[in-house]
Amino acid sequence: MLRSLFAGVSGLRNHQVRMDVIGNNISNVNTVAFKSGRVTFKEGFAQMLQGGSRPPGDQGGINPIQVGLGMQIGSVDTIFSQGNLETTGLNTDVAIQGDSFFVARKGGQSFYTRSGNFQVDANGKLVAPTNGFIVQGRSAINGVFQDGISDIQLPFGQKTAAKATTGFKLAGNIDASVTDFDITDPDGAGPLTGGFNADTRAVPANKDSWTETSLTTYDSLGTKHDVKAYLYKTGANTWNWEVDQAGLVAAGIPAASITGAGTLTFNSDGSLNAASSSTISFDPPGADPMSIQVDFGSGVNGLTQFSSTSTAVLRDQDGYTSGTLQNFTIDRTGIITGSFTNGVNVPLAQIVLADFNNPAGLLRIGDNMYQESGNSGGAVLGYALQGSQSTLTSGALEMSNVDLAQEFTSMIVAQRGFQANSKVITTSDDLLQELVNLKR
Repeated sequence: MLRSLFAGVSGLRNHQVRMDVIGNNISNVNTVAFKSGRVTFKEGFAQMLQGGSRPPGDQGGINPIQVGLGMQIGSVDTIFSQGNLETTGLNTDVAIQGDSFFVARKGGQSFYTRSGNFQVDANGKLVAPTNGFIVQGRSAINGVFQDGISDIQLPFGQKTAAKATTGFKLAGNIDASVTDFDITDPDGAGPLTGGFNADTRAVPANKDSWTETSLTTYDSLGTKHDVKAYLYKTGANTWNWEVDQAGLVAAGIPAASITGAGTLTFNSDGSLNAASSSTISFDPPGADPMSIQVDFGSGVNGLTQFSSTSTAVLRDQDGYTSGTLQNFTIDRTGIITGSFTNGVNVPLAQIVLADFNNPAGLLRIGDNMYQESGNSGGAVLGYALQGSQSTLTSGALEMSNVDLAQEFTSMIVAQRGFQANSKVITTSDDLLQELVNLKR
């Protein structure tokens, strides 16, 4: 009878543990990235009353006779199923889709979390708000990622240096149906020196035989320079182009340093055949000399000559002035891109992810954090879609994976199990009472 009494006590004790786990799950139903727990039971010790015997030649064998002594906790498992994503709109909120973990560090010790509700502290470091642990990743200097894992820091007020323009494109169409440009002196005084100038451009007959386009470029100091280019027809399938020196001279650039002119020839299908020159050069005061490569493209995607309106434009220059960091975004691979006031977007850092052979073996240490254990395996570090199959979603958080319907059902089962074991105890007590009453 005492065996049944203690078996009932073990049932009460361990069903209480199951209720504790269920209660913890329900209490964390709205905890960011919480992973629910699950209790499994196992049979306790079994007392051997009689051992089994092999069958002799003339009769069958006898099975062992054992009496169980109750039950025990088999395991408390952490269920790492994916939680639903909730949109927050905050660019520092990041959710993981996959099995990976963020890495946060306190001093030299690493911790792991699925909770991506990060914040930027006073030093510009990306931290977990619950405990201030610093999010880890690789940093970028001037847009180039560096080796090694370190604290992610986003220093607002950081500046990016100016970059001189080194190239742009001249694309679009120039009208093949126009007449050749007439370089005759409009006053009738004979050919002009240089041929193409303001006087000849003003001749009404020439108004459709030339076109112009301009683009703002930048020198090494970030100073703007408006570069204007003229194109004028000189023959069948032949056009000349030249940079407007007058505009650059008016901006203080020495005329002797300005070069940029050439001849463009086209094929019979309207595509560009060849360009005799593709470089514009000039020396801005106080800045490095500029040499800009003009890309005329190829085929129908480059500069063409068809019988339609002239649409030739300079575009896609690669220079910019200096700028100050004002905002940042995080993409699905964890790259943090800074947006500067000069319109330039430069990579600042990339969030590192950790994967484990057995994530259920991690130790929960509170604050939505985990730590390696002997059975979790070591962290395998990588980046989203680069060594890790997980992806990141910025502006969203992973919610708890607690299933309330399942938890309430498990609560009923645990309650009935507790009641049944309490009944075993009361029944065993009644039997003991009857035994005591035998002496009367």
